[in-house]
Amino acid sequence: MNVSSLLNPDAPESSPDLIHGAFSDHAPWHVDPDGFDWRDVVPTIRDTIARQVPELIAPRRIPAGGRFVEVVGRVGGAVGLWAALGRRRGGSASTADLSRRLREAAEVLGPTFIKLGQIISSGQGVFPAELVDEFIKCRDQVPAEPFEVVRSVVESDLGRPLEEVFSEFDRAPLAAASIAQVHRAVLADHIVPGGGEEVVVKVQRPSVAELVHQDIRVMAWVAPFLIGRIPVSSLANPPALVEVFAETITEELDFRLEADNMLDVAASLRELGQTAYVIPRPHPSLVTRRVLVMERLSGFSFDDVAGITGAGVDTHAIVRTSMIGFLEGAMIHGVFHGDLHGGNLFVQPDGRTALFDFGITGRLTEPKRQAFLRLLMSGMMSDVKGQLAAIRDLGALPPDTDLDQVFIDLGLAEAPLDPTQLTPDELIEELQKFVKLLLGYGARLPKELMLFVKNLMFVDAAIGALAPDLDLFGEVTHIATHFATNHGQRLASEMGVANGSFEVDLTSFKDSLGVDRSLDEVTYSDLQARRTLIQSRMSAHHEENKRRRWFRR
Repeated sequence: MNVSSLLNPDAPESSPDLIHGAFSDHAPWHVDPDGFDWRDVVPTIRDTIARQVPELIAPRRIPAGGRFVEVVGRVGGAVGLWAALGRRRGGSASTADLSRRLREAAEVLGPTFIKLGQIISSGQGVFPAELVDEFIKCRDQVPAEPFEVVRSVVESDLGRPLEEVFSEFDRAPLAAASIAQVHRAVLADHIVPGGGEEVVVKVQRPSVAELVHQDIRVMAWVAPFLIGRIPVSSLANPPALVEVFAETITEELDFRLEADNMLDVAASLRELGQTAYVIPRPHPSLVTRRVLVMERLSGFSFDDVAGITGAGVDTHAIVRTSMIGFLEGAMIHGVFHGDLHGGNLFVQPDGRTALFDFGITGRLTEPKRQAFLRLLMSGMMSDVKGQLAAIRDLGALPPDTDLDQVFIDLGLAEAPLDPTQLTPDELIEELQKFVKLLLGYGARLPKELMLFVKNLMFVDAAIGALAPDLDLFGEVTHIATHFATNHGQRLASEMGVANGSFEVDLTSFKDSLGVDRSLDEVTYSDLQARRTLIQSRMSAHHEENKRRRWFRR
């Protein structure tokens, strides 16, 4: 490949490589998806990882090595101290105590466990709130590698002195995470003719891959012993969660996969006409297993509501773009950014959203993509049995599950109970009953579904921050209309129904929110008030139980 043919010294008004993806208008180099040599090995890398994960999580009588002793000592010590001192508090206070101890243990144990904590921290709605709130602290408490270590990795992977590639390279990182850290740099003139091109360089921590593999083996050994023993695992299958985590983190250990994800998501967004997104271009030749050089993009932090609104950006449009682009990627092309959180998105002054960090990306096989399609379309049409079948086909339920019986057992044919009208005891009883029934059917959370739900929780929080007065019913109708207008024929063909037969029915959506079916409009602010009421009632239940236990003494 002639790399120089991909470089863009003249910076034209509109880059010709925009036909290949949702990139910035002014290209520091041109993207030729078939001309990047490092992409040739990506299929082999993905295949190798797919074969590697089952070996990493395979049952072992006793894991070998001192790492096992260290991990079990730290995690076991945290759980033991909680059982002795914190468990008696009961309810949210007990979960918060355990969460703090687990977070402290994770920080001591290093990159793998910090990464697990960071994933948990963006899983509002998937994991207990106390656990999420505690592990948010892991996002900003990862010490950076010394510059000489960074230099060594860069020079080893690129095969030449750092100064030969970069005319500037900041010693202090822009950010440091569990797997890698990122530095601002400027490419040398002979790398990009004209010079002065600012880039971001992502550098993997040395030896992290070996440590991650050791830690996954330990996690896989410990997980079965946690089933039913601690509250943060009571709503999930710990061994299944370890499998999902192993599938996720092992893909992050090779930056060629991340760069490939960037190109595929950019291509998907472009084909879908989602030009309100911008993806940074990976460099044609400066991508290796441990080093990723990419175009530098900037903008307002997604959490900077004052800055965004001060620039005159339509926050409702940002939310709508986020929802439609995210759903379209999964439903139509089977690929989507898998780790949306405030640190991975910037809002540019022109209103477009820049996406970063594609180490975790959802990729659906064709059967799973069609299952996702049926799940979302069934939801829009309030076809509950269709949703159950789609969830089963995604792997959340065993293939031989009797869906009619699940439908009956979960009471899905009945009008839903209003949680705000239940006593605290009744509310807890209903939640426990629902969870036990699902676990009894062997329910689990497949990787793609976990990433999807986690992203939905982020979108939910984004609505609260950027558009709390947005009518959610109106938005669902708008989204359904968008899909019917732009993809109606394809959707009808893949679902085996007549084109034009899709009719939006908000019944099941209203039921999922726990609101009265007769309501014509509901905003995020309305929902938050309901959530606060439910949480306060559950808290009151726990406090009453504590008082009862005290009087019994």
